[in-house]
Amino acid sequence: MSLKDDKQQNIQMQLDFSTALTGEAREAGREGTESFGATNGPESPASTNRLMEVVCERENLKGALRQVKANKGSPGVDGMTVAGLKDYLKEHWPAIREQLLNGTYAPKPVRRVEIRKLDGGMRKLGIPTVLDRLIQQAVMQVLQRRVGPDVFRTQLRVPAGTVGSSSSGAGAAVHRRRSRLVRGS
Repeated sequence: MSLKDDKQQNIQMQLDFSTALTGEAREAGREGTESFGATNGPESPASTNRLMEVVCERENLKGALRQVKANKGSPGVDGMTVAGLKDYLKEHWPAIREQLLNGTYAPKPVRRVEIRKLDGGMRKLGIPTVLDRLIQQAVMQVLQRRVGPDVFRTQLRVPAGTVGSSSSGAGAAVHRRRSRLVRGS
């Protein structure tokens, strides 16, 4: 790290990004505005419940199941395969849906495996259960309809069509861009 980079990093650490209003702005800021909690607080339970209801809708889940089946993948810690998911859902879906709507659903731990990298090293990988992948996919579909399908790529500045599994793919592109932002170049 160069002296210039070190100095810039120290300056950034000293910046005050507090949201407290001072001076005249303090008095003016209180007039005709909602309280801090009303504007910056968590989303209301009603809108969150509605969002989860959309996630749990039959058509959304059918699309999520199609995608999970298309992605294939290994079983998670519970050993359930993609092929066994449909029968499992027939029996257990009402209870799972209730947990999702109540906010009490807890995903299972991921199964840890190591895969070999091109350079000969090992990369740790976490494999969620097939059920958790289904729920993740269902949530993602709803969020993408609300904010746009490319929002995650846009925020990370990842070019469409890249794959994050290689050193020249999306993950590397994100890392290079973040590194430039940190270094200031």
